[in-house]
Amino acid sequence: MRDNPVKATLADGGRAFGTMVFEFTSAGLPAILTAAGADYALYDMEHSGISMAEMKLQLAHARGLGLVPVVRPPAKTYDSVARLLDLGAMGLMLPMVESRAEAEQIVAWTRYPTDGVRGAMFGGAHDDYAGGDIAEKIRMAHERTLVLAMIETAKGVENVDEIVGVPGIDAAHLGQFDLSLSLGIPGQTGHARIEAAIDQLLEACERHGKTAACMAPTVEIGRDWLRRGFRMLSYSYDIGLLTDRLQEGLAVLRDVD
Repeated sequence: MRDNPVKATLADGGRAFGTMVFEFTSAGLPAILTAAGADYALYDMEHSGISMAEMKLQLAHARGLGLVPVVRPPAKTYDSVARLLDLGAMGLMLPMVESRAEAEQIVAWTRYPTDGVRGAMFGGAHDDYAGGDIAEKIRMAHERTLVLAMIETAKGVENVDEIVGVPGIDAAHLGQFDLSLSLGIPGQTGHARIEAAIDQLLEACERHGKTAACMAPTVEIGRDWLRRGFRMLSYSYDIGLLTDRLQEGLAVLRDVD
């Protein structure tokens, strides 16, 4: 089974960079992202309409490239988590985590008995259709699976320390847009209350030796958050990247005499 270089880098205190994917799932996308220098791709199934069949193909296309596929499931359920792991996802980002008990349940979904409740299926996509010792495969699966808890509600911020402290939760991922809704300040992601929540998240990650993760919509915001302590950063997302560059180029070309 393949290892997860992103999880290893983060566990050693390093940084990892990628982008989010909502819309474009062509066969060449993983290779394009790899060529651009991305360490990982974070596929969002919750808000995009990406199907399990499309996701299985993306996970297959990422195999052999060194690109680590991380997925936000379409639902925060055992079925979604277990299926994506079986299809080859090497990391999962679960939305709106709000308590220690919820974080513990999520971790259990990603672990085989006796450490968890994940159902057994071997010789498939997640272990590259290969044979081998089952106990060793289980050990490697537990070691490589990256688990991110999204902190994106007022309750999640309130309980961030106990969430991050759960063994098996590797990172707390800021969800600034949903958090702004939860706090009653929709879209005001630079608000003082968001800034205070970021400080709480970073302090909890530092205290427990975990990774602080985020999606930075601009380079300027990304620089600021990296300097503050975030170590896993998704730079923008596929729709935004295409739109921004196209608008920029067309604006210049329309001004040509």
